[in-house]
Formats: sequence, structure tokens, C-alpha cells
Amino acid sequence: MWIIRGLRKGVLTSEYPKRVSEEELLFSFPLEAPAECPFGAVEDGRFDYRKCINCRLCNVPFGQKTGLSEVKNPLPFRKSLHVFFLDVGTCHACNREVALLHSPNYDVHRLKIFFTPTPKHADVLLVAGCPTDGMIPVLKEAYELMPEPKRVLVLGSCANGALCDRKVEDFVPVDGYVPGCPPSPVQIIEGLLKVAGRDVE
Repeated sequence: MWIIRGLRKGVLTSEYPKRVSEEELLFSFPLEAPAECPFGAVEDGRFDYRKCINCRLCNVPFGQKTGLSEVKNPLPFRKSLHVFFLDVGTCHACNREVALLHSPNYDVHRLKIFFTPTPKHADVLLVAGCPTDGMIPVLKEAYELMPEPKRVLVLGSCANGALCDRKVEDFVPVDGYVPGCPPSPVQIIEGLLKVAGRDVE
């Protein structure tokens, strides 16, 4: 299928972050805070986009398409980024989106982003899912094994505390959040570029 699509289109790889096509449009969020949310995305009248799973139960018209990935502390260098992905208790929806980053359509290697099988070689710990009892020690060990400077990017509403009592930041320091349930590959790329200190328009 990818070969046929590539032959018809002529170009396989997405143009993101230079340009976003209609089919790659990002997650959308309400223009105004709904009165209440069954998933805790509204507290004291304020909307927390990190906990929104885009269920549309709030019945509020959705706003502009945007990623809204938040990174507090980008890495102090502009070289290649090495990422260690850790699933601490997902439904595998986030895993499928992360796997698409290696597909010909997104090809994160063109952006100097590489996934590594060991945290000892990683700059960024990419974490998805609700932390389970068995994975909490693994999460802490992976963080301890990473060399400095290191950053943690949390992926999806579960890891942000929307669907479970625990969240990743209860166990390791978190430097950035990518919202969505699951977040799209474009949102994940946006979060990784922000962690790497590369501005995304």
C-alpha cells in the first residue's frame, strides 16, 4: 500500500513541520471551558487540555486545530535527539501512534530524532500509560539510568492523570506533556521537537 501511494503521490514523507496537510490536522480543543467533565478536564472552571480525551460529552463547539504540547524545560543543545519509549500501562493506542513515527509517511529520522533500545543512550524518556504497580520500579530505574542532561516527555491523557488516579509525574520529574487520547504522530513529533529546543510554528 505504501509503495502504491508513494508511486501515485511521488513523495512519501509528510512535510511536517514545514506544512500540515488536511489529513494530518491536529487534535482540537474546546474554545470555552465546559461546565463539567467526567474525566476531570475541568476543575474550578478552568480547562486542562492535558486531561481531555476528546469524547465530546461536554457538547461544547470545538475550536481551532492545534497541538498544544507543553514543554517547560527544553534541552540545552541542538544536536540529534535520542528517545527511549516506555509503556507503563497503556491500552496500546499510544503505542500504535508512536510506531507510526518510523513509517515512511512521518520518518522521524529526517528530523534527527532516533529511538534507542536502552535508557543509557537516551536524551528523552517518552512515557505513555497509567503507571502500574509492576512498572513503577521500571520507570524509576529507566530515569536513573539516563545520562544528564535528561528530559521526560509524557504522552497521552492516561499518563497525564485523566483516566486513573496515578500519573507519571507522581514518580519522576516531568518536563513536557503531549495531550490526546491517543495523540497523533504529528503531536508527538511536535512535543519531541520542542524538547529538543527546536521551535515549531
